[in-house]
Amino acid sequence: MKQPAINTFRPRMRVLNEEQAWAIHHAALEILENTGFIMEHEPTRRMLLEAGCRTDQEDRVLMPARLADAALKSAPRQIALYDQQGRRAMSLVDDNFYFGTGSDTIFTIDLETGERRRTVLQDSGNFAKLVDGLENIDFSMSMGNPEDAPIEEIYVHVFAAMVQNGNKPICFIADSGKDIAKIHEIACLVAGGEDALARRPFILNYSEAISPLRFPINVMEKLVFCARKRIPICLPSGCNAGGGGPSTLAGAMALGLAENLVGLTIHQLTNAGAPFLFAPNVSVLDMRHTVVSYGCTEWSLTQAALADMRDMIYKLPVWSFAGATDAKTVDAQAGAEGMLSIITAMLSRCNFIHDVGYIESGHTSSLEMVTLADELVAMSRYFVDGLRVDEDTLALDVIDRVARNVGKGAIFLNDEHTFKHFKTDLFHPKLADRSRFELWHENGAKEMQQRCTEKARKILVQHQVTPKSEAVLKGIEAILAHKTYQRI
Repeated sequence: MKQPAINTFRPRMRVLNEEQAWAIHHAALEILENTGFIMEHEPTRRMLLEAGCRTDQEDRVLMPARLADAALKSAPRQIALYDQQGRRAMSLVDDNFYFGTGSDTIFTIDLETGERRRTVLQDSGNFAKLVDGLENIDFSMSMGNPEDAPIEEIYVHVFAAMVQNGNKPICFIADSGKDIAKIHEIACLVAGGEDALARRPFILNYSEAISPLRFPINVMEKLVFCARKRIPICLPSGCNAGGGGPSTLAGAMALGLAENLVGLTIHQLTNAGAPFLFAPNVSVLDMRHTVVSYGCTEWSLTQAALADMRDMIYKLPVWSFAGATDAKTVDAQAGAEGMLSIITAMLSRCNFIHDVGYIESGHTSSLEMVTLADELVAMSRYFVDGLRVDEDTLALDVIDRVARNVGKGAIFLNDEHTFKHFKTDLFHPKLADRSRFELWHENGAKEMQQRCTEKARKILVQHQVTPKSEAVLKGIEAILAHKTYQRI
């Protein structure tokens, strides 16, 4: 009897029920209405007061819930990002998820010597090229604050290095209205003009408030600039449980949500409908070592909870992290912590997932860790894609054919159904070693970190990045040489 096709069910994780989600949301609104926040950017402060906010005796801005509700309704439900050649690359909506690297590390692991050293500008270029050559990493971030770039324009120079060495979408950092204008100028040059960039953005800005509930001038300059130019932006909270927020995760989430709702409200008041990636952010301050943990289970748990709140309440694409570790090398700890964050980010359907390749609690970047995470993402994606159940995959005719002819030498290994399916239906790792011990030993007895190093080196040497035109490259050099600033 012919079996009916059954749609694939994709595994999904939830950690909050609706009652919990709404309780945290209402706590965030109460923080905004009763505790309020410090707004240091005077034009934004005036705009908020004109929109219906008020100040208390300590001059803190108190925001009514209706403004947050209105901003949630006006922000787009989907953000489309393109690659640098104008092709649609990322649709941040619903169950879609995408992975990318991180930014601002002070140190990196030298691929040739294995030593931890200060980052230089070439490192940002190398990371961009590696991302360009990896199948499962979707966007680039700088992965460094290089010591050989001018400090006042460090983010402009790393952005240029990423553009010159890769073509995938870029999540970029800026310091203020000064450098974000120059980064925008470079992006316009690559895209073919400001209108072209607005239609097909390949950039998304990452900025942060200061927890608890402080919004400095430079942060607001970037937020307003992106709203006006319709550059996609996220404004994660700087909250970490026990440091920037309460040590209880629910309280830290409420604070992070409140800070994010302030950013969203200002953004939508500036330009309703401009793209905003919802980005509450709650990690943990490790009390023994006073570091913000990038390998902690709590961060994965809160990100999954915030994804639940996205589904139940906010309906906006959501930011996340994964593929990072507190380990100092690409060891067993790095693999375990990286995999936990990657699979949980996928299972909870976070959309824009960054920090792949961080080691040492975000202080150090590692080309090997990015390479390992590329495989971990592939493994997790295979799991999250679920099982296809239909007449072909149930294979009743194959089972019948082989079972009836075992005595005649029939085996599944040489059946035509196996040849049809084994390459596509089964997962085939590229880094994980499944060979027998003797063959593994014969091939050098290489551990995972060695295999990651070799693959990263191979990509940096052999991968060919589609180059930018000479006109674009010369234009970038001219922008880097020109120093202008106009405060927003």
